[in-house]
Amino acid sequence: MCPPEHFTVEYAINPWMDTKIAVDGALALKQWASLRDTLTDLGHLVHVLDARPGLPDMVYSANGAFSVDGTVYGARFKYPQRAGEADEHRAFYAEKTDNWRFFAPEQVNEGEGDFTYLPGAYGGIVLAGYGFRTDPAAHAEAQEILGRPVISLKLVDPAFYHLDTALAVLDDRHVTYYPEAFSPASQRVLAQLFPDALLADRSDAEAFGLNLVSDGRHVILNTEATAMGHKVRAAGYLPVHVNLSELKLGGGSVKCAVAELRP
Repeated sequence: MCPPEHFTVEYAINPWMDTKIAVDGALALKQWASLRDTLTDLGHLVHVLDARPGLPDMVYSANGAFSVDGTVYGARFKYPQRAGEADEHRAFYAEKTDNWRFFAPEQVNEGEGDFTYLPGAYGGIVLAGYGFRTDPAAHAEAQEILGRPVISLKLVDPAFYHLDTALAVLDDRHVTYYPEAFSPASQRVLAQLFPDALLADRSDAEAFGLNLVSDGRHVILNTEATAMGHKVRAAGYLPVHVNLSELKLGGGSVKCAVAELRP
């Protein structure tokens, strides 16, 4: 995670960003700390990246890389405003060379924003989004680097510009997603792969209820996503709500703020 010490909305690169709305920096830091404390209270180890001036979106640390079994596929951001974040994430893994094998990408991709992993599904598969940020050629590149099958899914609604705004992993084998965020063909692929998926509706997705983090039992999601909280509880998980209203101003929520490490 990376604290929002320099978080502002200085530019608009997704439909949620409005440069006319001011960010409450102190509140953003307080909310971020609440998310970090929630994770540690649940028994998770949180590494903290130092925030850097000039990189206001660095708080969305999920976008900086994607790791599977100790192999790290680095990010290459679409927009120049965020390009410097990739170097900060690469430096983090370089400090831990005994545990990680880092690969710099040739293709544009935005890390866990558009990649996620299910170790218990079909022997271990990667789901990968494209359509707005990540180049589909990055999916093939990631497959060669990670040695895991990569399933390409086309995003079609600009409001859900990253995979992690439209789909979330609940445990090693199960997902939840908003079907209409995907192309008809990708909807058919998801239905075939995950016939028992927990389906979300547009109001869930617009509340960033799919931008969640799950440890297989606890599902951490923002306080606005009350309906999604009821759905995951009915599915047998324990919802844990955290208020991240300020981070939503930049187009992100719980998952965007957390890069999951898979050593």
